[in-house]
Amino acid sequence: MREQINNNPLAQIGIIGVLLVAVGIFAMSSMGGGGEEESTTTTSSATVTGPEGSATITATVTTEGEAASAPVAPPPGALAAAAPPPPPAVTDAFDANKTVALLFVRNGGIDDRLVVPAVRRLGALPDVTTFVVPADRIARYAAIAQGVDVDRVPALIVIRPKRLDKGIPSASVQYGFQSSQSIVQAVIDARYKGRTLDYHP
Repeated sequence: MREQINNNPLAQIGIIGVLLVAVGIFAMSSMGGGGEEESTTTTSSATVTGPEGSATITATVTTEGEAASAPVAPPPGALAAAAPPPPPAVTDAFDANKTVALLFVRNGGIDDRLVVPAVRRLGALPDVTTFVVPADRIARYAAIAQGVDVDRVPALIVIRPKRLDKGIPSASVQYGFQSSQSIVQAVIDARYKGRTLDYHP
């Protein structure tokens, strides 16, 4: 048996493969057991003797602990500062102290199709500028969408006039179908500049 292994290169390669698989299985099984935080290194070696002499093959597998691979998600709105500015038409409307209404819609959506006419009617109100944006162009408005953490469409974002927040943009977001009354109410709420009281049940 030993002579067959020593004289047969295919048998030698097969043994090396089995050893490498065994090392891999051992390393995988040790990853989920103890919740260790440091890296673990496993080394295995095998000596194969052939007609031209002997050779030693060493396999080293390093596994990282669970703590090293756990990603930390950024808080909502954290990426808004790194996003490019919105289109000039939006920033111009904000700088002119207008109430800006942005509606992100998906083409073919039922709720999306129903809410678009109601939002467009806001243009008849004084000092309101509306924008209807297809969902596939939302990246162009990432500074706004990430600021309010938009996660689905249709999404109606109403940005308060610049003068009411001392130049610092603030906005609200509403999802799904909106009636004309609720859309107008969102604009009225965005323009409110009086006192607010805390609610205590």
